[in-house]
Amino acid sequence: MDKIAIWVTIGVYIALMAVIGITQGKKAKSIADITVGGRNAGAWLSALSYGTAYFSAVMFVGYAGGTGKSYGLWGILAGLGNAVFGSWLAWKVLARRTRDTSARLKLKTMPQFLEKRYSSSSMKLFACIVIFIFLIPYSASVYKGLASVAEVLLGIDVNICMIIIAVVAALLLVFGGYLVQARADFMQGIVMMFGVALLIVCVIRCDAVGGFAGLAEYAKTAGVQPSAANGLPKLNASQWISLWATVLMTSFGTWGLPQMVTKYFGIKDDKQAKKGITISTFFAFLVAGGGYFIGSLCYRYFTFEQLNNPADPNYIAQDYIVPHMLAQSELPSVLLGIVLVLLIAASVSTLCSVTLTASSTLTIDFIKSFKKDLSDKKTSFTIKVLCVIFIICSYVIANTDTAILDMMSYSWGIISGSFLAPYVLALYFKKLNAKGAWAGIIGGFVIAVVPAAAKLMTSFTANETVVMLAGKGPVFACVAMVASVILCLAVSAATKDSNKKETEFFYTGTIAAE
Repeated sequence: MDKIAIWVTIGVYIALMAVIGITQGKKAKSIADITVGGRNAGAWLSALSYGTAYFSAVMFVGYAGGTGKSYGLWGILAGLGNAVFGSWLAWKVLARRTRDTSARLKLKTMPQFLEKRYSSSSMKLFACIVIFIFLIPYSASVYKGLASVAEVLLGIDVNICMIIIAVVAALLLVFGGYLVQARADFMQGIVMMFGVALLIVCVIRCDAVGGFAGLAEYAKTAGVQPSAANGLPKLNASQWISLWATVLMTSFGTWGLPQMVTKYFGIKDDKQAKKGITISTFFAFLVAGGGYFIGSLCYRYFTFEQLNNPADPNYIAQDYIVPHMLAQSELPSVLLGIVLVLLIAASVSTLCSVTLTASSTLTIDFIKSFKKDLSDKKTSFTIKVLCVIFIICSYVIANTDTAILDMMSYSWGIISGSFLAPYVLALYFKKLNAKGAWAGIIGGFVIAVVPAAAKLMTSFTANETVVMLAGKGPVFACVAMVASVILCLAVSAATKDSNKKETEFFYTGTIAAE
């Protein structure tokens, strides 16, 4: 009976998404509708679409469990950083200027933004290839995050779970792209906020945590291992660096991700952009703060040996920490169903956003560069076909033996390390030029790709240095972003802008037709 209640809850969610897909998909008439929602999204729609693309099962399962295991209650800093830097500051700095520029110049993708600003078609082509290839690992990590929860809580095969999420995401995208996705994200955002709030209350009240008294004890006592298993352990310098690298990568890393940047493209007007700041921040505080908080309680459920010693017979792998916590929290069946819907909703919305961004970018910025007579109807069809192909590729990658946290850090690190600086700086500094942008892109890419390359090398060697580098994705991502900013500014200062007329048009010009 318990399983029936859970499956009914999930079934209601899938049916609701199907209704949204069918009804809203009929309204998608143009490429702008598919890619940026006709530039008509209000504050709530934009903010929740941004938030649901930001947080998925990757955060709830991979990052929440990993930071809780490594840093105890200090892991909550990641959630707070996501709210302050990844939502509030991001919307404050980027939303209004990006919306204005994309609306004036009728931009539909991030590579188009870079091409217009730096008058470089080769930069656009490079960007769309990097985006399509390196969004796949992130998409794959979304599959793995949800599959681990379903395996523990429902006892179903991980492949079945992956197929379910792939089918739901594909249906939403094939029906109508951004227009459908944004409305689905709105509903999924409400589910996520409601589900996280209920989950926090139930987890705190469960026997393993012991209410607020148990929380207080957890924060000040050493537990099983005095130096590692207490709620607020004493971190050494290396741990602090790793923690802050995770905070900064998962917060500022979103500033350069195309699936996040294009959320600003669809905002209706400046007034809605201002309102979106508050809504987005509240959503992040509740969802990210709540997710990392739950993960930080892992030592109330398990011993230090269970989480850190693979030789222990009861060892729990990092990606399965949070699922096992939920299984031991004795949640009511309906709430457990809501939690699963919460994770499915978070995962489907993120997967849709990532897939649509990668597929529309490859179609509009790459394929149409060589086949300029491609009609809107054929362009729309191509985008949807690529969406299906992208989802299948992600499913295949998800079946490899790579931790969720690693896959996400490689993806975010490489893309943001390459494009954050030339995108963000372009909004404020007219003196930036193409040479500086290229220096930042190449420099950031080379630095951020090191951990991913090391991960590939671990298939052939067990060298300690290679293994160490493979696990430093967040650190290299942060270094890449900072280095990219420095290179952009330094090289631009040392060289002249040969496209002053085009640069001025970027800041003041208007293109009439969509």
